[in-house]
Amino acid sequence: RRTCRREVRRKSWTCASPKHATMSRAFGRCAVVRAARFGVSPMRSAVEVIRHAPLPVERKCEAAATRNMGSGVTEVFSGKGFGELLAMRNSKAKDGRKRLVKGTVSPPLSVPGHIERPPYVLKGDGKTPWTDAYQIQDEEGIARMREAGKLAAEVRDYAGSLVKPGVTTDYIDKQVHQMIIDHNAYPSPLGYGGFPKSVCTSVNECICHGIPDSRKLEDGDIVNIDVTVFLNGFHGDTSKTFLCGNVSEDAKKLVEVTKDSLDAAIAICGPGVQLKRIGEEIQKVADAYGYGVVRSFVGHGVGRLFHSGPTVLHYRNNERGKLEVGQTFTIEPMLTAGGIREKYWDDNWTAVTADGSLSAQFEHTLLITDSGVDILTL
Repeated sequence: RRTCRREVRRKSWTCASPKHATMSRAFGRCAVVRAARFGVSPMRSAVEVIRHAPLPVERKCEAAATRNMGSGVTEVFSGKGFGELLAMRNSKAKDGRKRLVKGTVSPPLSVPGHIERPPYVLKGDGKTPWTDAYQIQDEEGIARMREAGKLAAEVRDYAGSLVKPGVTTDYIDKQVHQMIIDHNAYPSPLGYGGFPKSVCTSVNECICHGIPDSRKLEDGDIVNIDVTVFLNGFHGDTSKTFLCGNVSEDAKKLVEVTKDSLDAAIAICGPGVQLKRIGEEIQKVADAYGYGVVRSFVGHGVGRLFHSGPTVLHYRNNERGKLEVGQTFTIEPMLTAGGIREKYWDDNWTAVTADGSLSAQFEHTLLITDSGVDILTL
């Protein structure tokens, strides 16, 4: 259907982490738009499926060259074929870095039979039901969420200690997987919507959902490690962006400000607080430094279900809803040094900035209490 691109981009979101449920108001109601409905993989954003497909880079360049023919542009092309020039352009980001290149993805790792699996793994289809209802925990649920959050944070920090030049993200995935199963927990991303690994590793311009592979981390990289564990029937979800070796001051600043934006959002959380204030706080911090806030991925409820309501937008918005005592959910802003539009690799998971600019992310699982908010993944 020929839906206006502006309308869809303004009102459609895809959950972050391996979060396949796409929330859409483009159809006049708040509902989950199943990826199968569009004939794509679960992680493919409805934004990308519904809106008019952008003109391919090759055609844009050809059109520009045609429009400028006779103005000296043709002289620039002399001595090099168009394909070679295009390859040179696409191989580097705006800041001169080499763009991220996909490595070899090894087979999924096994999980011992005695470890409890989440429902989407037991069913074998990777699908999980979405509910707009908040996940409100009772006393037992809160205790289990604290346990799951604590383990997720420990695994995240251990994974971060492995970030060094020459280390592959596949190696990090193997170590994360082993630590999780050693604690009799299940790595929630594994098998979720067909995701093939136990953790998400998003390097440089990768916004989120990077699949660990054979690429070696390089000096100056930044890498977000997104860990979710399923322990005693509950999910704990967290991520952090780590620095690899000698990182540029610009990259360090982006990472620092992204963390500050999450901290600012958490600081205003408490019973009765409007959900839209979370996005306001994140946007204020990002705007102060001229960074973009990614809109296509959002925070979400978490608990017995990996993902549920509310949809937590990280930018200024007018969404309704208030935080409630006992509610568990995530805030997980993604900031960029350039544009906020994403494009997907052919694995239909890896979302990278369309302009190749750096992206950073931080995430915590939170619990609303009578007096404010507890961070369960510190």
